[in-house]
Amino acid sequence: MNALSFGPLDYLALFPPLVMAFFGCVTLLLDVVSRYASARSGHWLIGVSTVGVLLTAYAYVLQWQTISDHASFIALEGAVTVDSLALFTNVIVWISTAALLCISYRYLEFAGEHRGEYYALAFFAQCGMYFMAASVDLIALFVGLELTAICFYILVGFTRRERRANEAALKYLLLGAISSAFVVYGFSLFYGVAGSTALSSIALAIRQRGPFDAFVLLGVVTTVVGLLFKVSAVPFHAWAPDAYEGAPTPVTAYLSVASKIAAFAVLIRILWFALPFTRPVWEPVLIVAAVLSLTVGSIAALTQLHLKRLLAYSSIAHAGYILLGLIAGTSLALRGIYVYLLVYAVMTFGAFAVLASLRRHGIIGDDLTDLRGLSQTHPTHAALFVILLLSLAGIPPTAGFIAKYFIFAALIETSHITLAIIAAVYAAISLYIYFRLVREMYFFNAETREPIAASFGIQFSLVLTTAITILLGIFPEPILHIIAGGSK
Repeated sequence: MNALSFGPLDYLALFPPLVMAFFGCVTLLLDVVSRYASARSGHWLIGVSTVGVLLTAYAYVLQWQTISDHASFIALEGAVTVDSLALFTNVIVWISTAALLCISYRYLEFAGEHRGEYYALAFFAQCGMYFMAASVDLIALFVGLELTAICFYILVGFTRRERRANEAALKYLLLGAISSAFVVYGFSLFYGVAGSTALSSIALAIRQRGPFDAFVLLGVVTTVVGLLFKVSAVPFHAWAPDAYEGAPTPVTAYLSVASKIAAFAVLIRILWFALPFTRPVWEPVLIVAAVLSLTVGSIAALTQLHLKRLLAYSSIAHAGYILLGLIAGTSLALRGIYVYLLVYAVMTFGAFAVLASLRRHGIIGDDLTDLRGLSQTHPTHAALFVILLLSLAGIPPTAGFIAKYFIFAALIETSHITLAIIAAVYAAISLYIYFRLVREMYFFNAETREPIAASFGIQFSLVLTTAITILLGIFPEPILHIIAGGSK
């Protein structure tokens, strides 16, 4: 057996996850040491975590400079690649991690759960999502999937004194284990077909056997089913409303954005790059999942009185729109998916920043009625939240409109007219869903004058996400130019 050799590109590919793992361990040790010394650890944890996030950004800059010259590169004996898909996905996950740090401190202080494990788990989850997006080998990909899943199982139940958090974590764990079983079974079938865990070898073997070979067919179906669970697509969505409701609000935002985006990166890499010849098998599955996700997500959100459950069903509907982009399967669709993932991350984290600020003494801030009179007590927060809601509904000139436009354009380009009409109908329904929140803020009197928990981090996140939402809606050309160059 030949010994593994590491070159500069291998170290460059490992630089970001090594930084994440290192600072994850540092925050754990810092928390233990500071508590033993009877020192206040909260500010130190935030400071050290911020350094870790900034150093990770520097690692991504180095990767960007490298692929600007060479388009992409393979590292770690063909297990990991750094290309436009991996880098774009990981940058969005990095943005989500930074936003998580901004909105978590005050929330955890009110909940009495400000501990170092929280930041460590966030770093470890980000490390797992890095390998989800960058892996081109089944073993590395599955390790990334499971590392991410384990971290989120714990984060969902992080407020361990709350019964609903424990219940949500247990449901998520049990259903997540089932989805992992589907994925690993599909991966084992691919290995049996190709005799290799490399996605390139699997693509070649499947091309020779054909999409309707019994083992190929079963492998594709089980893998797609397992990954649809990760993006909370119907009918594999049952975990999402409970997990979103029970988890701390910042964790709900991180779970809704980062894990879903990383899972979509896995779907793109497997379906488009490894299994393009099995489109007749997986395309009908995605069509059914997309239509059901739009239907269930939109209709169920109409009756929700719990804010996080409402946004959970909203995220299910958004997963349906992104699946439509996968179905279209063109370069325009790929750019549309990239835009949608970025816009979804920005506007969703902004919305959850508002929810996190509603958590204060004696008020959980999870019910629809907790928004009542927000325009009277905190008019700036209410106005910014309205902009984010307009973007979630896809109203111009917000970024949400640009994202939906590309998905619709890709569907029309590929003659999926019926799917485009269905998506447009549910986009109209979403207007009522989000304007219910606007009505609570502007047409009802405030039930409490208790100041919201508007820390600097929450205010910064809310202002920044709203500004990006407006700028991308009015001036989308710069980001479209970057995406167009990266998706070639």
